[in-house]
Amino acid sequence: MAQFAVEAEISAPAVPAARTTPVYVSLLTASLRALARSRPVSAVLLALLSLATAVPLFFEESLLEIAWRFWLSRHIADPAESTLGVTMMIGAIASRGLVRLPRRRVEQPSAEDVARAIEILASQPNASAGLVRLGDKKLLFSDCGQAFIMYARRGRSMVALFDPVGPKALWAPLALKFIAEAKSRRCRPVFYQVSADFLPVTVEARLNALKLGEQAVVDLSRFSLAGGDWLKLRRSINRAERDGLEFELLAPADVPAVFDELSAVSDAWLSAHKAGEKGFSLGTFKPHYVLSEPVAVIRLEGRIVAFANILTTASGGDAFIDLMRHLPGVHRGMMDLLFVRIMEHLKAEGFRSLNLGMAPLAGLSTHKRAPIWNHVGRQLYENGERFYNFRGVHAFKSKFDPDWQPRYLAVARAGFPIASLVDVTMLIGGGLKGVLRR
Repeated sequence: MAQFAVEAEISAPAVPAARTTPVYVSLLTASLRALARSRPVSAVLLALLSLATAVPLFFEESLLEIAWRFWLSRHIADPAESTLGVTMMIGAIASRGLVRLPRRRVEQPSAEDVARAIEILASQPNASAGLVRLGDKKLLFSDCGQAFIMYARRGRSMVALFDPVGPKALWAPLALKFIAEAKSRRCRPVFYQVSADFLPVTVEARLNALKLGEQAVVDLSRFSLAGGDWLKLRRSINRAERDGLEFELLAPADVPAVFDELSAVSDAWLSAHKAGEKGFSLGTFKPHYVLSEPVAVIRLEGRIVAFANILTTASGGDAFIDLMRHLPGVHRGMMDLLFVRIMEHLKAEGFRSLNLGMAPLAGLSTHKRAPIWNHVGRQLYENGERFYNFRGVHAFKSKFDPDWQPRYLAVARAGFPIASLVDVTMLIGGGLKGVLRR
């Protein structure tokens, strides 16, 4: 795993207890009212336990940090052995779900704003920013109109996705404009999945940066299946092709002819995973989105059994695999074949890199000086398979020898950012029901 030159560990100042006491009382009162609505006894006990865990987590990082350090020093030598982190995370999410926030109308950008953003995107290297085509995020443009931030609101969080899109000289003023806009709406400004390049902006804006995981980026200029290190992967794709699997990369103009087949595969994949469509930082199977970019497919006996849509940049430098869906139980080597052939085709067309997306919570250091968030995240990575296949995702992407690039969450320096993380999770999952699905 690659090591990175830029890492951020910015401690947040403690919130005075006198200012948070009324918040404790308000949260407890609201939670007890929610519990009074004919809840089963087990739910009441879980909720009270969650409240006891989560209240200090939301509002008193200083108290939490003291308790954490005390626990480490008295009970374990290795912080990674404790399950406290997972308990805190689950407790926070559970207690948050008890308080019903009023539903807000989902804000959507105008068609003119989306067109402006796509025009800016054409000259930028970040293919993943092509998610702006979904039209499910609001847009904030720089004063000069040459850069933008895409964002969505959930609860009290206004969440910007990825680095600002545009020249780096415009990032800092645009980020400050976004923060001011969030505060004018009485929201927390949150920057989700920003790169190491954005860290100087977090310092200037007095934000706290916490590592979310690592993004897998394959250098296509040096990608090759030659050599002994690739023997296992070569055998996998050779076996897939001997068994009749065939790859094809479809240009956008050819996608409408197979759209119904793609839709059937997508529906089967969602049904097999008992999942609904996600969103925000992930693509969704919307016709205008799927039809806007190339789609790679795997066929068996002429029938499409797997596909992935590929976001690209006009400059031909960067590409990004977003939607990846397949029929269950077709062939073990099917996704290996899909990814390898995509890489080979993109390399032949002159693309320099392929972004395989994030491995959430991967690469978090847990030494004594690491932030508490790292310990919590490491516990969730090791023990959170009920919620997400953290280790499996990292292992699959590691097959392709990517460069692992850190991605961060940047929030205002005001306590442990669980509230913001829960809001981001709800944005991606489409609400509490979506989050609780595997």
